[in-house]
Amino acid sequence: MNDGPGDGGERTRGTRHAGIGDGREGVVGPGGLPGRGATELLRDRSPSPLTEVDDERFTRHGVRLLLKREDLLHPEVVGNKWRKLVPTLREMVATGDRTLLTFGGAHSNHLRATAAAGRLLGLSTIGVVRGEELADRPPNPSLAACLADGMRPHFVSRSDYRRRADPAFIAGLRERFGPFRSVPEGGTNTAAVRGCVAPGRELAAADPRPDVVAVACGTGGTLAGLAAGLAPGMRALGVPVLRGGFHAEAVRALQQEAFGGPRGRWTVDDRFHHGGFARVPAELEEFALDFADRHGLPTVERVYVAKVLWALRELAAERAFRRGTVLAAVITG
Repeated sequence: MNDGPGDGGERTRGTRHAGIGDGREGVVGPGGLPGRGATELLRDRSPSPLTEVDDERFTRHGVRLLLKREDLLHPEVVGNKWRKLVPTLREMVATGDRTLLTFGGAHSNHLRATAAAGRLLGLSTIGVVRGEELADRPPNPSLAACLADGMRPHFVSRSDYRRRADPAFIAGLRERFGPFRSVPEGGTNTAAVRGCVAPGRELAAADPRPDVVAVACGTGGTLAGLAAGLAPGMRALGVPVLRGGFHAEAVRALQQEAFGGPRGRWTVDDRFHHGGFARVPAELEEFALDFADRHGLPTVERVYVAKVLWALRELAAERAFRRGTVLAAVITG
């Protein structure tokens, strides 16, 4: 097992770098100015659509269900990842920074979104991936998409991955890769949390205005920002998709850093992770397929979205919501 960056033991798989001429919508136009793909990525795309679905599993309890379609904000940098990444990407375009490094696991939606954004903006992207054993295996669909978009994956041991916030670890990465802008796992930093205030404000201005807004939680950044944008009388409900019971503390810390203190009313329910991150047991798979079929959706994303929809169905069955409650599920993609 390697001890840290720069010791020759870490594994980096070489990749092609997508760009102009590879058939993908690109990047930098004449004179080094942002091309059409970059302009489309960075423009304001709010608000995301809000639609109501007629589902008897909710209506029989006197509850309405809305879907906040963040997954439709951008076709490739999907949902809350667009909200989180665009503030940093706009800064990089303004300052001329050319390399973005970030962190994630083998099934990370954040890595996929970062790689796609890098292709669209003509940026080099580096993904520090948890699990050095993955370097010698065929890539799963998530990692394959990252490779296709030109991301350079850097596989590290789980013990080294836990050091991802350690300044010495970051210094080793800079020694290996040169200058870069970095964003944390899940894209969650202060700019990202502030970027996630917007969907809360959009929902506060919606008609009908939801009483409870549910969102899946990985790092907790989307919940921290979303809650801050809601109006008085509204509540954000976080549904963690991984075990650990750390999300309430994480959200408090993120709001302190982003806003100087607590913002909005929010709660967390840790019961619906289905065994852990990227765990999709048969009953959850069946539920996702059924929900998509009932409501004419092309798919229901399994790692995050299926779990928050499952949670709302179960909570409605438990009569956790009074009759007349309007729910909104944030479809993060």
